[in-house]
Amino acid sequence: MINLAARLPREQALRIIEHGRGWMPSFGYLADEQKRDLLRYLYDEEAAGAKVNPNEAIDVPYTITGYNRFLDPQGYPAVKPPWGTLAAIDLNRGEIDWQIPLGEFAELTKRGIPITGTENYGGPIVTAGGLIFIGATKDEKFRAFDKRTGKLLWETQLPAGGYATPSTYEVNGKQYVVIACGGGKMGTKSGDAYVAFALPD
Repeated sequence: MINLAARLPREQALRIIEHGRGWMPSFGYLADEQKRDLLRYLYDEEAAGAKVNPNEAIDVPYTITGYNRFLDPQGYPAVKPPWGTLAAIDLNRGEIDWQIPLGEFAELTKRGIPITGTENYGGPIVTAGGLIFIGATKDEKFRAFDKRTGKLLWETQLPAGGYATPSTYEVNGKQYVVIACGGGKMGTKSGDAYVAFALPD
């Protein structure tokens, strides 16, 4: 907001207030007088009319309070599992070929609870050889599945959550898969590593 008048025409600021932009929601529900007073404040002008009263109730039809997650008292998703899945969809038939829970809460598995899956942030890739690679899970693991059956073929622990879509590349005839391990979501630790794995010949 610093030096806003030098960076943004007043009319453009009004459009942003009324329609929102990017992650900023619309404030179109404000009365015209309130919008004028807000612009006077933002553009450091003398308010010629009524001033905005911060204690005055505004009739808001709906609003956003942030990106809130629906969790139970133990911190698990407050809905019936699975809490994250990986699915193969046959686009010709419009049907799901297979679907499996993706991700694990080790403490629940130790108690005999079937794998629940976890919240996921990040997508998969599929190789020409029929492997699916995906990180995405809250347990901070990286996994490979058989694309035809969904069978887990391999998994490893990452230094931080791989909340990104992996990439694959080739060097001197050798194929690799790499994933960014930034972490920092769902209460997990942050990281700054890229981890690459060589595929077997």
